[in-house]
Amino acid sequence: MASTRAPAVHDAVCDLRAALDGDFQHIIALFSVDYDAAELQAGLSEAFPNVDISGCSTSGGIGPDGLMESGILLIAFPRQGFRIHTGIIEDIGAIGVERASEIVRGLKAKIGVQGDEKLADRVFGVMLVDGLSNAEETLVAAVHWAFGDIQLVGGSAGDSLTFKNTALIHDGRVMKRSAILMMVESEYPFRIFKTSNFEPTQIKLVVTAADTEARTVYELNAEPAAREYASAIGLMPDELGPFSFASYPLVVKVGGDYYCRSIRNMNPDGSLSFFCAIDEGLVFTVARPKDMLSSTARTLKDLDEALGGIELVLGFDCVLRRLDAENRQIHRQMEDLYRTYGVVGFHTYGEQHNSMHLNQTLTGVAFGSRRGAR
Repeated sequence: MASTRAPAVHDAVCDLRAALDGDFQHIIALFSVDYDAAELQAGLSEAFPNVDISGCSTSGGIGPDGLMESGILLIAFPRQGFRIHTGIIEDIGAIGVERASEIVRGLKAKIGVQGDEKLADRVFGVMLVDGLSNAEETLVAAVHWAFGDIQLVGGSAGDSLTFKNTALIHDGRVMKRSAILMMVESEYPFRIFKTSNFEPTQIKLVVTAADTEARTVYELNAEPAAREYASAIGLMPDELGPFSFASYPLVVKVGGDYYCRSIRNMNPDGSLSFFCAIDEGLVFTVARPKDMLSSTARTLKDLDEALGGIELVLGFDCVLRRLDAENRQIHRQMEDLYRTYGVVGFHTYGEQHNSMHLNQTLTGVAFGSRRGAR
């Protein structure tokens, strides 16, 4: 891994080239939106010739030296121990199961299968997707269906809570309304995981008027959405903002479990825009957060024990978790925890975990020591 906070692309790339040495087959580049994506892509391609580069803009990075509000993080996969196959999904609003299956079949065809082995024992999927596409749910469900028993994790590209200009980069291109799908063969043992830190209350809010394509709710319980939500959490509408959305998430019950459908922002007309899909008739439950630090520590400790020691964690952490940690003044403790367990990744506009597009979770893949190396 290598990271830099140098503000100019040229200086940043020089820092990264100097810090990262080895024989790599794939680099994931995670960058804040104050860098020009096309210039960064060109600079990285020149600095790391013959290495495939994929990446996206973020709402903050999780680097080897701590949390980064701005800067660039490179996660480099060596040729020994990994084989990574990539596919590009464009116009993701129009993706269907058939098209997803075609892309996944092409990736699976590049993987050699030995005897009766299960691919899921040594292969997993990673997806980076445009966080302003409003299409993650359909995309994730279609890809997961095509993956079969292979597990999938990933994150939605962000732009530091401006909600205007996310970007993905791959193979010399800058893309929007697209997704990068990686199928990773690993000689390192791994575990796919997710963790969250909220619990439901008894307060219910029903979506009674909404624009589902725009993920915007106009009414809750037949009242103006922002006013009703603010009343439910004991605030005035003009007190609402990212920190209150992070502290009082809305959740829905699916198959016996609760999943966040987090609010993205309040609009001037008093409507609420969401990070995840919504629909009229949807029943929200107001949730309250539990101790983020202890719940995350417990998950990472369990992974460490299961793997006999963690070498690295590639994590996709909701930006609202970062805001909640700042609001509760546990930002430094979370940073120390991530550093202890080698967590690197980025703060997202949504997290993917198998068939689900989620909010206010940490998802990812934890790696142990290389097989045969112990």
